[in-house]
This record gives sequence, structure tokens and C-alpha cells, in this order.
Amino acid sequence: MRQSHPSRVLIAGGKPGGGIASFAEALHSGFVDLGIPAEVVPDGAIFARPRELRDPQILKILSIRAVFAAPFARRAFCVAHGFPCAANQGWPATIAILASLNLAAACTGTQLVVVSEYSALHLRSIFRLRIDAVIHNPLRPLFFEQPPQTSREAITFVGRLHRSKNVEKLIPAIRDVLDENPGLRALIAGEGEMRPLLNHLASADPRIVILGGLAAADVRDLLSRSRVFVSANPTEPFGIAYLEALSQGCVVAMPASGGGLEIAPELIGSTIQLFPSSVSRSGVASALRRALQQEPRPSRMDCYSPRAVAEAYLAVDQRFAPDGVFHAETTIGAAAIGTASMERLHHASGLDNYPGL
Repeated sequence: MRQSHPSRVLIAGGKPGGGIASFAEALHSGFVDLGIPAEVVPDGAIFARPRELRDPQILKILSIRAVFAAPFARRAFCVAHGFPCAANQGWPATIAILASLNLAAACTGTQLVVVSEYSALHLRSIFRLRIDAVIHNPLRPLFFEQPPQTSREAITFVGRLHRSKNVEKLIPAIRDVLDENPGLRALIAGEGEMRPLLNHLASADPRIVILGGLAAADVRDLLSRSRVFVSANPTEPFGIAYLEALSQGCVVAMPASGGGLEIAPELIGSTIQLFPSSVSRSGVASALRRALQQEPRPSRMDCYSPRAVAEAYLAVDQRFAPDGVFHAETTIGAAAIGTASMERLHHASGLDNYPGL
């Protein structure tokens, strides 16, 4: 028996201002657009709603921190927004994340969803986890607005100022390119542990401006005035910032690894320019020079619309039994979902109309 559409959806929202919060906000708008009531709740608040967790008429979408509610849940997706990486997160956090993912895979009322094939590959091959579906992240609605026709005179980074982003390695290459292009400047937006170091590195060069954290609308406006967007995390699980930059007409320079390569493979070599995963100064500078030769233009991101991604979740939701239990061995077999199964999912949800997926 096929599962009926949920009466409503609860989405665990993550920390305010973070990437998971952006995911929750966008997915919420997608379900509402489909006429399904949805609510974003803080991660911790989900534990205070045991009756709704058990209700098979309500679909739950749990972030990595809310996954510990999985044993009490029926009809729930546990979403892995990346994979454990001790180099970036430290061993205590890595062990906790791995424990939560194993818990999600073991519970009968949940399916484990990953946001990129890149992350799924690590979770399957290294940690031997059963991945039930790969569904890319949605782009928030305001990034579908047509950017204004403005001058573009900046190389821009937007994101967390975490050591995994390697922003400090970008600055020497950016400075080389600024020396070659009078009138160009660099803008770095974000907050995090690396900001004091970046402030120091940029203090002697007025062409490099550290902006701090920005609201979503300000990020959109900044990207619409930028010529090139650059980021340098070679293990980026997906890269919602790449989506935002492409939607606003930026040419993207990024490492030749990570989940961002899945966003729009047909744009690699034109709107997307790659540099070595080592983030070498010469490699980054070369990619920036090639990016500056491209004409900035907005890229179509239709398959990442909140509605399209919500439809993809509803397609996978059909695997739950009416009682909210997921029978992996009878529904999809003992092995994890393969490429052919995901192609059918994309076709069912309309996502296969975009060649980047």
C-alpha cells in the first residue's frame, strides 16, 4: 500500500543562521507551496513532542542533532548534511556524529537521507552505512529573484570562517590577481574562529575587506555585485553557497573535489572553474584568472527550488508503510540505493529535467 501525503511536516531547524537552518527554511517553503502545512522547530524542541514523533500521519525531517529522537519516531527522515571528518570536527564530535548516523540507519521508523553522492560515497564505503536516498539541498526562494544589472568588481567569499574553508590560503592568490586587475577588490563575508587571522592578513591591504556575518538578503545583494565567487573546502559535503552564487550570476572558482562538483557538471570549464584540492597559490590564482575571463550570467537552478526538493522527499516518503515503519529489506533490498534507483526517483519528482543532476 502506498503511503498517503503527510497531514503536515515537522522540520528540525538547526542553529539560527547556520546552513541547516537555511535548509529548513527553504524546505519549509517547498512543502507550503505544495499545500502541506509545515513547521520548523529547534533541534532540542523536537524531543518535547513525543506524540507527534510517533504519529505516522506527520512526516518528520530531523537534522544530525535531532537524530537522537529517531528511536521514538515513525515516518522520519534523518538527514546527513555531510560525513564525519575528525580533521575538521575533532574526534569527540566525529564519534558523536557517527553514532547518530548509525542510530538513524538502525531505527525502523526512519530513513537515512544524504545531501550529495559525494557524502553518500564516504558513508557507504568508509563507514558501511545504509543510505536510503540522496536528495540535494534546496535553494532559498529569495535567490530565485532575478539579480539587478549592476557592475561587478569583486572576488567574493561567503561562508563560515572555519579552518576547513581554507580562506587564509586563498588570500595570497587573491592578492596576486588583484595586482593584475586594478579596480578589482576582494570581499569576505562570514563569522567564525578564523576571523582574527583573516583580519590580520587583510589589515595591510585596503582592497581586501572583511565584512562579517550577513543576513540572507544582504548575501544575495553582495553576490549580485560580485564577479567571481571563490571557496576552498576540498571536502565540502554539498555547497549551498555555490548554488547561491550561481543563481546570482557569479562565476564560481572551487576545488576539484567535494559535493559541489555535482551541482552543475555541464558548467565546469565555463561558469565553474576548478583548482587543485591542495589549494595551492598558483592553482587558485590560475582558476581566478580563468573565471575573470568568463561572462557573469545567472544560472538556472530550477531543480533546487524548494518545491522540487520537497517533491523529492515526498517521493521517498512513499516507501514508508502506513504505520510509519520503513522495511528496508523488502522495500529496497539489503544494499543501499543505487544510481538507477535515484534516476527513477528524480524522474518521479521531476528533477531529471535538469542536466546537472
